[in-house]
Amino acid sequence: MIRLLHVEDDADIREIAKMALELSGEFDVLQCSSGEEALATVVGFKPDVILLDMMMPGMTGRQTLEEIRQLDGLKETPAIFMTARAQHAEIEELLSIGAVDVISKPFDPMSLADSIKSSM
Repeated sequence: MIRLLHVEDDADIREIAKMALELSGEFDVLQCSSGEEALATVVGFKPDVILLDMMMPGMTGRQTLEEIRQLDGLKETPAIFMTARAQHAEIEELLSIGAVDVISKPFDPMSLADSIKSSM
C-alpha cells in the first residue's frame, strides 16, 4: 500500500479524492484539512507521497511543504500539488521548490491514482 498524506481544506474535494484513491486499492490515505494539522500528523504517518492543495487558509500548500521538508525523514518524500491556478509560471515555481508534479483542479477522479503513481 502507498501511504498518502492528502492536505486539502475543501471537504468535498477531500471526499472525492479519498474515494477515488481508496477505490484503486493501492492507497492508504490520511487526510488533513490544514497545513497545521498536516504538520501535527505527518511524522507519525510517514507518508510515501504527499498531495497538497496550494491555496488554503492559514498555511498555504507551499508553506506546509517547506515546514514538512524540515522534519526528519521527510526531506525527500515526493510532493504533488493540486491547484486551480495551474498557470505555467506557477507550475514552474512549484516544481522548482521540489514538487514532483502539479495536478490541475478540477481533477479527474478516475485518473487521480494513476497520475500520483506515475509522478512518484
